[in-house]
Amino acid sequence: MKKTVLIMVAALALVACKSSDKKAAPVETTSKEEIQKAVTDSTQFTTLQWLDSTTQQLGDLTKDKEVEITWRFKNAGDKILIIENVSAQCGCTIPEKPQQPFAPGEEGVIKAKFNGSGTAGQPVSKQVYVIANTNPSKNHTLVFSGKISDKK
Repeated sequence: MKKTVLIMVAALALVACKSSDKKAAPVETTSKEEIQKAVTDSTQFTTLQWLDSTTQQLGDLTKDKEVEITWRFKNAGDKILIIENVSAQCGCTIPEKPQQPFAPGEEGVIKAKFNGSGTAGQPVSKQVYVIANTNPSKNHTLVFSGKISDKK
């Protein structure tokens, strides 16, 4: 009888350890199929909220000096947010696309680097285009501008 009780206690302890291991496992990962569905199925679209202005005035920019621009956003919807693509108007601006999906309520950043090319004394205005699984529009335009200075 004692052996039976001891075996049952050991088995329960083992099961309890395994169930607590499951709780410590990482939160759900998103498969390629889930990502594909999120970007093509309009029932999976979410809401993107820009935490920073989509238009940024950078002021004076030094000619040929790289500057990084950031735009913070939040997934304000109830579905997963997938940034499908981030592109720029020209080769002087190199955008960075976030690779991971964003859960509802999660925040992220779109980054771009501008190489400072342009004619000294002239204004510049560049656009970065973001495509995501969002409603009402999948297309978002981010703008930054400044004036190229010849000061080094």
